Amino acid sequence: MFHLKNTTMATNAAITVKPKKSTKLDFENHLSLSFPDRRIIDRRRIRDRRNIKKITILLPCYNEEKGLGQVIDGVPLKKLAYFGYQTEIIVINNNSTDHTVKVAQKKGVKVISEKKQGKGNALKAGFRNVSSDTDYVIMLDGDNTYKSEEILRLIEPLENGFCDVILGSRLEGKINDCSFNSFHRLGNWFLTFFIRRFYSVNTTDTCTGYFAWKKQVVDELAPHIKSSGFAIEVEMITKMAKLGYKIYSVPITYDRREGHSKLSPILDGIKIVWMLFKNLKWRPQE
Repeated sequence: MFHLKNTTMATNAAITVKPKKSTKLDFENHLSLSFPDRRIIDRRRIRDRRNIKKITILLPCYNEEKGLGQVIDGVPLKKLAYFGYQTEIIVINNNSTDHTVKVAQKKGVKVISEKKQGKGNALKAGFRNVSSDTDYVIMLDGDNTYKSEEILRLIEPLENGFCDVILGSRLEGKINDCSFNSFHRLGNWFLTFFIRRFYSVNTTDTCTGYFAWKKQVVDELAPHIKSSGFAIEVEMITKMAKLGYKIYSVPITYDRREGHSKLSPILDGIKIVWMLFKNLKWRPQE
């Protein structure tokens, strides 16, 4: 029979050795946690495994004090953070004469100014202020017609590599309160048919103001943008097609705007149609 010769050693060994818990006990202890507690643990593990990516949201604004606050509040910051996204919101003030800037400052978002009037000029200023560590860029209007709560719907196809650019489609989505009249619907249908036929872009809403890009698309596209006004959307779509990027649409919600529209249907419509034809021969310069 084996005997310990060193009593001190035996005593120390007895102190340091800890009883081994049974597998069954561990399993039962895990189950004893309430469901919400176990869900929180699982979420933390998922979040720790993710690489943090950055989304920059651009809101070009001209007198949008009535809708801007709702757009900013609607950005699902907690949900985006849960899925591993850091978010920066940039309001581009385009000579607003109301309280647009005060609303943005009260919400604690970044505000920049563009003195040259027009949505195209405002958006170009926004592109110049997108940080180098951004992964995805979002653009939507500050009048609350487009719902910022739906941002993840636009990001998902970019994240999984399905395409390079996503357009939010009102026509295949949900249009509330007669916010899209028959004249605008007919004009949009014609423009969309033209772009699908001659630019081979698989979109269902050409004049949408809800865009999502991979950052590298914005970097290549921005130097080619010339429009100062509402022809900016068509110019971007046609030139991105010529640059060879994959563009698709997802359904979105479209609501009645807060405040007055700045769009001139006839004048801006002519500029948009002209842009469609002009860019048929456009080629990027080296």
